[in-house]
Amino acid sequence: MYDFDKVTDRRGTYSLKWDIQKGELPMWVADMDLPTAPEITEEIVKRAQHGVFGYTVIPDEWYDAYADWWQTRHNFNINKQRLIFSTGIVPIISSCVRKLTTAAENVVILTPVYNIFFNCIVNNGRNVLQCPLRYENGSYSIDLAALEKCLAQPQTTLMIFCNPQNPTGRIWSREELAKVGDLANKHGVIVIADEIHCDITDPDCEYVPYASASPLCEQNCVVCLSPTKAFNIAGLQTAAAYVPGEHLYNKVKRALNTDEVAEPNAFAVQAAVTAFNKGGSWLDELRGYIFQNKQLVSQFLEKQLPQIKLVQSQATYLLWLDISKISDRSDIFADEVRRKTGLYLSNGAQYGKGGESFLRMNIACPRAFVQDGLERLKRAVQG
Repeated sequence: MYDFDKVTDRRGTYSLKWDIQKGELPMWVADMDLPTAPEITEEIVKRAQHGVFGYTVIPDEWYDAYADWWQTRHNFNINKQRLIFSTGIVPIISSCVRKLTTAAENVVILTPVYNIFFNCIVNNGRNVLQCPLRYENGSYSIDLAALEKCLAQPQTTLMIFCNPQNPTGRIWSREELAKVGDLANKHGVIVIADEIHCDITDPDCEYVPYASASPLCEQNCVVCLSPTKAFNIAGLQTAAAYVPGEHLYNKVKRALNTDEVAEPNAFAVQAAVTAFNKGGSWLDELRGYIFQNKQLVSQFLEKQLPQIKLVQSQATYLLWLDISKISDRSDIFADEVRRKTGLYLSNGAQYGKGGESFLRMNIACPRAFVQDGLERLKRAVQG
């Protein structure tokens, strides 16, 4: 029904991803080269045609859309009274770092992980405490013993947790999430769960909301939710913090409001409501298309580039490529690939400890781009 093979020229649109040299192919930053669901575009055009773009309130429809989506899609009952609008997930995380911790305290992250987490911590005068994930037989797991050592440090007060995991694509099980919640509660550490990638899973896979894993998880977390990754509307700046615990909810609500990141632009509410109420069919087709792109990469690497291994994953449109047989300096290797072929990939070193021998590839694009990117990568490796 939807044509994801169609190529959309994004040059000249002030696109961060496509602010590159002629002939280069960007497969790095996490946004899609696929137009959003037409139902969303129609609503945005309708809103734009109104012509007046004043201050916007958060209507009941916004709360209902989030609650209905998580109940229907993820079998999780959200308390609508504990949702807070925000302009983005990074603003939520940064506000929480500022308001829920004090200067020089530790914030734990499981690396390799989304590189902006580092910015949210360091830019606010807190210490990054890296706890590397365990990487065995091509897949990732949480080293619970190492995690407890980090959480038990007296200066540790906060943990930022990626669910599903970026960049590895790992979906955490209910048991794993519950164990994280147990340890965090034991040591008095609040957990921020970034779940922005939760709707982009392989067709037969489902993620587990962190807050649903156990009562301890539910009462000691700030969950970051948004339709922006799944529906490719990051530029509209629309997200939500879900904070089930009443005391913590009041602190986070105050944090977001005092930091002035809790007011929507004229399109943010309409886009989110439409995505959740009308975008389900489009999203299901998109997930199938991205999964086929993943299969293309897997088969190509196996036959054409066996020295590069695709890490097992169940979520996101970001692939984590193990290049350890070629290089342990992904920063240098990524630069060489770009210089030689124009293929722009993310180097794994920027995602913290454990990422030094990996590249991240964004496959949320027309299949022709994926094929082109693979051929460029092959030329770089053979060269």
